[in-house]
Amino acid sequence: MIELIDIHKSFRSKPILNGVNIRVDGGETVVIIGASGSGKTVLLKHIIGLLQPERGKVRIDSQDLSRLNETSLNQIRRKFGMLFQNAALFDSMTVWENVGFGHHQHSRLEDGEIREIALRKLAMVGLRGVEDLMPAQLSGGMRKRVGLARAIAMDPEILLYDEPTAGLDPIMADVINQLILELNQELHITTVAITHDMTSAYKIGDRIAMLYDGQIREMGSPQQIRESQDPVVRQFITGTAQGPIAAL
Repeated sequence: MIELIDIHKSFRSKPILNGVNIRVDGGETVVIIGASGSGKTVLLKHIIGLLQPERGKVRIDSQDLSRLNETSLNQIRRKFGMLFQNAALFDSMTVWENVGFGHHQHSRLEDGEIREIALRKLAMVGLRGVEDLMPAQLSGGMRKRVGLARAIAMDPEILLYDEPTAGLDPIMADVINQLILELNQELHITTVAITHDMTSAYKIGDRIAMLYDGQIREMGSPQQIRESQDPVVRQFITGTAQGPIAAL
């Protein structure tokens, strides 16, 4: 479903990605971990075609994004849903309008039909009776779930998660992790998530990839990552100050 082949990207002559190779199969969940500033979000932007690599290829369903015109690229992007780190809800819209935003932009459905879709998606993430509230009236966990409902509103084939549990208490973080698992099982969605939260990574990931120094340092199952003897991986997953990863 997703292939990144020898991806290189620099900003102001500073290398961020330096030969990244990842393959994500259909229906699989791959979690990318790494220190702040390691390039995880840059990697997500390459997957969705918001950034183009200086070298290498990004393939979605075997299509090389660099060879697509803007119209074709926009068609590919409709395969994606995304949950942003802070949910990124529109403060001036109600909950259902936020969830239905993609349909407002890209379909000819009437408002009543879009509202019905929004209510179904909200129910899937455990939210009922909030559709007419404004984002400011929601808790942090509720905002995340509304963001998740919006991410699945257009029935995507691929979901991208940017720090899905950031800013949440441990109980609500586990609620979000469980929702991610349930949605993946129910909708058979291919998933790429980036996170600092190892509890989340271990729970939702089929495979975990450690991004370090612009490359994938190690990739494997949650159990393989837990048992890794690589000093970079061990420092990150145990959260210790001593080791090869310098604190910024």
